[in-house]
Amino acid sequence: MTELATNPVASPAAADLEASLERHRVELTAYAYRMLGSTFESEDAVQETFVRAWRAHDRFEGRSSLRSWLYRIATNVCLDMLGASQRRARPMDLGPAGTADVPLPEPLAEATWIEPVPDARVVPVGGDPADVAVARESVRLAFVAALQHLPPKQRAVLILREVLHWKAEEVAELLGTSVASVNSALQRARATLASRDVRTTTSAPSLGPEQQALLARYVDAFERYDMDALTSLLREDAVWNMPPYDLWLRTHLDISRWCLGPGIGCRGSRLIATSANGAPAFGQYKPAAGGGYEPWSLQVVELGEGGIAGITFFLDTARFFPLFGLPSRLDA
Repeated sequence: MTELATNPVASPAAADLEASLERHRVELTAYAYRMLGSTFESEDAVQETFVRAWRAHDRFEGRSSLRSWLYRIATNVCLDMLGASQRRARPMDLGPAGTADVPLPEPLAEATWIEPVPDARVVPVGGDPADVAVARESVRLAFVAALQHLPPKQRAVLILREVLHWKAEEVAELLGTSVASVNSALQRARATLASRDVRTTTSAPSLGPEQQALLARYVDAFERYDMDALTSLLREDAVWNMPPYDLWLRTHLDISRWCLGPGIGCRGSRLIATSANGAPAFGQYKPAAGGGYEPWSLQVVELGEGGIAGITFFLDTARFFPLFGLPSRLDA
């Protein structure tokens, strides 16, 4: 909430400023999310950006556009926040794949993990389809996790240059550095992502009839808890992971054994479709002891060539289900 919202007698000029700031909320949230890897921290960063912009607006001389000015503020906010926090990760970043025989480890702290983000918070509605596709691809879990391996300023440079297509001169002005420093940072950032086999120029696969049919088969197989049908939809290299635990699985055999062993309580679950990180997602509800269904996970399904490339089960439903507008319970 900006200062205007707490001031019922705000002037028309203040109302105009409020509207101008709000027009940039989605893209700034996406930028902060790529920088921070946290949905809640990114929203805090954008709110702090708006507060700083509000307080300094009388000193904004218009030498750059309002959008560029807001990105400068947002970058400084994110760099300040990153200076006080560790790098967020996915389970696959923390160690080798486990097996169904490994006991479930202790959960790790919330600040360890890349968080899911609703598409509505970070993907613009309408506009150029190519821009929307880039927005979706650049909030993918794998891409955001790869960005976490970059030092904060390299991260900002790569996002501004490769995702948002700013000129080197514009980025240098925003960061208060030289064009040569920007180009050097970009080269180092590209090399780091290349070493992790992450590209910045691919576009997210569209959900055409083939992908929609694949997702329908996935929902059917999961709700019937048919492991043969489910694993047939997974690529051989598909990953299965469950933050806040650092255990992750890769083989079809281990996935099946896990689901029919430690994960057997998910038999009979129901799925509700949503979208997260530019990908299909589902709220998973497992059978509750007293009847009906209770929240169990937010599933983010990553599609790839040849089938499903990975499924992340975010188990902190108390935080994520309200964020995605998912109900707190399903009736029988």
